[in-house]
Formats: sequence, structure tokens, C-alpha cells
Amino acid sequence: MSKLHPCFVGICYNISNMQEKKIQLEDIVSFAKRRGFVYPGSDIYGGEAGLYDFGPNGVELLNNIKKAWWKANVYERDDFVGIDSAMFKHPRVWEASGHVGGFSDPLAECRNCHHRIRVDKELNILGVEADEKLNEEQINKLFDEHRDEIKCPVCGHKDFTAAKGFNLLVKSNLGDFTGEGKRPVYLPGEACQGIYLNFKNVVDTMPVKIPFGIAQIGKAFRNEISPRNFLFRTRELEQADTQYFVAPHKNKEAFEHIKQRRWDWYVNDLGIKQENLKWHQHENLVFYASDAWDIEYNYPSLGFDEVEGVHDRTDYDLTQHMKFSGVDLRYHDPVTNEKYIPWILETSMGMGRCFLAVLADAYTVETLPSGETRTVLKLKPELAPVKYAVSPLLKNKPELVEKAREVFMALKKKHGNVMWDDNGNIGKRYRRQDEIGTPYCVVIDFDTLEDDTVTIRDRDTTEQVREKITTLLAR
Repeated sequence: MSKLHPCFVGICYNISNMQEKKIQLEDIVSFAKRRGFVYPGSDIYGGEAGLYDFGPNGVELLNNIKKAWWKANVYERDDFVGIDSAMFKHPRVWEASGHVGGFSDPLAECRNCHHRIRVDKELNILGVEADEKLNEEQINKLFDEHRDEIKCPVCGHKDFTAAKGFNLLVKSNLGDFTGEGKRPVYLPGEACQGIYLNFKNVVDTMPVKIPFGIAQIGKAFRNEISPRNFLFRTRELEQADTQYFVAPHKNKEAFEHIKQRRWDWYVNDLGIKQENLKWHQHENLVFYASDAWDIEYNYPSLGFDEVEGVHDRTDYDLTQHMKFSGVDLRYHDPVTNEKYIPWILETSMGMGRCFLAVLADAYTVETLPSGETRTVLKLKPELAPVKYAVSPLLKNKPELVEKAREVFMALKKKHGNVMWDDNGNIGKRYRRQDEIGTPYCVVIDFDTLEDDTVTIRDRDTTEQVREKITTLLAR
């Protein structure tokens, strides 16, 4: 291995002496826009509440998370298949699922300024257990017990109306040209319904036998009254769902295996620190559920909250769709010759929440021994938006630029998202790449022209080594 070029000597830090700054959510929001990860939706018009666009670096990170999820849940399993169902569905789907009649948030209106609040969330802030499973009477009973503790966030008054359910489904129009709205359709309130609708199709067309699972990543839309906390609660979202179909009462052991597998994915595949994750078991179960747990992440400024739900749903979903559609969705067991409605074990991850957890967990501001700070996104290399950044030592030397371009194109052909960076001095390039999480910077200098070696600098350790171009390309 060759010696470093003199220009690189000293451009590394004593990592063991660095101190890390505590991160707030506003730091992540500012960073995400500044470095091309997430932009406010319709930004040039002043934005639109609860809507966000993923920028060039953000879409790469998002796609890498999706690839990691699909790999773990489909490619590495011999009992799973994937689908991609249509967003629009027959209107009765949402009646069968309970979304038309029961997919609502409890809202109360301030009588002074007419601002509306989510009553369940205000109660949660007070430490009172309240969620979407409580009916209107139950939520109002809790609300009445704590009215004197809840202030309007706009005017400060405590005079509210009773809580009423506000349906979250987003109505649309599809194929109805009468203008009378007699056949309303909805944007999906959740993505997983497409899996239930295609259960019979998958069984009839694929070599699957129970137990088996179906995976999907799909869009969902919710008419949130108060979208907030960046990507945590939005009106347009993406969900990564698996539904695992088992024989009746064969759920317990499989459920525990699924829980462990999902926990391991966050720690091992995404590299999230275990101390920032925890389990939370639901106390109030819907009538058909056998068990329900959330994997929670310790979000900056927000604390622990749900990133993924793991649910034992028994036979409710297929039973409902069988009832409303009139189609027999029972499974014929080829071994026992029985016919039964399978039970379903579900995992449902909010892709935006997962993205935010990955970004927050990796985002690090280090104080160097010199007193300067270094912002670095310590992503797993497999997730990084940019795999390598390639630079000529000097951009005004054609022979260096030509050689650097050659290396750049070779790496890009192999790895895809490789960045060309010749702006500023080497130190500034390193800092810029640290901030977007690029694992390795490759610099072509005059020694490269002599011995075909390049300088490779590691993001996390800041160590620099010389390596043959052929060795680099074989990585």
C-alpha cells in the first residue's frame, strides 16, 4: 500500500476525543432541506400542511430503505411473495374494512377561536391512555375528566365542544361523470387492503401453502386534522406491510418469531441503536385482535413513538371481505382437506417514520478537539444515498480530471449513485460528503498517474489509505 500524498496529511481527526451534540427535531428538518433529503410540498407556493417531497439524496435513502425491507421480507424468505395493488378500490372495500364507519379522529372545537384539537392526543400528553379504539362516549368521558387541564393552543381558553369523530378517508371521484356523487370512491386509508383482496388470486396462481405471507409497499392518505412533527404525521404516506396467513389458532409461535425478526431488521439491517428502540404492547385491543405491539423509536424532541405495528388480527379481515363481496375466501388445506378462513399476522411500517428514524439515528454533530464541529450522517453504507464521491486533487489539471473521470465512470457503472465532486479544497469536499453520509471519498492525485493508486478516505474514522484502482473496482 502506497504512502499518502503530502496534500492529505493532517486531514483526519482523533475520533476518540470527539463529543456529540444532542439533536433536536428542528435540526433534522433544517438539515433535510439544506442537503436535499426532504423539501416541503409545493414549497414555492408556501407549502401545504402534511405534504413533503423527497429530494435527490432523500429519494436515494428512501429507495435503499425500501430495498432493504423488500430483501428481508421477500427475497430472503421462501414463504413470502410480493404484490403491488391499485390505489383505487371498489367503494365497498372501505365499508368492509370499517373505514367508512369507524376511521375517525375525535375532534373538539374551541368555542372562543374555533380552533380544533385532537382530543386523544391532548389526553396522551397528560399521560391518559386514549386511542382510536375508544368510542365517542368513552373518549368524551375521559375528556370531561380532564377539561380543566387542556388549553386551546391558539387562544389559551379551556372552553371546548364535546368530542366528535371526524372521518379521515379522502373522498375522490373515479368514473362518475354524473356530478351527483352517488358512488363515492376513496383514496386508500391504508395500503394493506390490497393484500386481502388478492389473497385468493395469490393462492390460485402461485405455489404457496399456508403458512405463507404477502408483502407490499403502498400509498395511503389520511385527512389529518393536525399534521405535525415533520414526516411523523402526514396526510400522504407510504406503508410497508406484510400479512402472514396461518391456520386458525396456529398464531402464537409465529407471532413471536415475526416480532423478533422485525426488531432484528431495525438493528441489523438499518443499523439503528438498540437503546433508541423499545416495544409497547397495546392495552386497548379492537374486538377482533388477539394481540398488538408497536416498535417505538426515540425521535428527537418527540420521545418514543410508533414506527411499526405488529398485530395478530385473527380471521377478521378475510371474514369481512368474504361477507361483503360474497366470494368464498376460505383456504382448502391440501393435507387435512379442511376449509377454513386463515388468521392473519400483520406488520405495518410507516415508511416516512422509518426514514425519519434512520435519518435521526445517523445524524451526528461532533465537536472536534480543535473546537470545530463536524456534521456526519453515519448511515450503514448499504443505505447511503451516495456510495462513493470521486474528486481530482486539482480541477484545473486536465490530466487529473481525465483520470478521475475514468475512475468515476467505472464506479458509477458498478454502483449507480456515485457523485462527482471537484468544488472547493479537499477538506471542504470531505465535510460536504460526511454530511450526506457518503461512506468513501476517492481522490485522484499525481501519484495516481504514476502507480494507479488512489486515496480512499473513510467517513466514520476519517482515516485515509492508498489503494490500487483495480482493488477499488473489485469491492
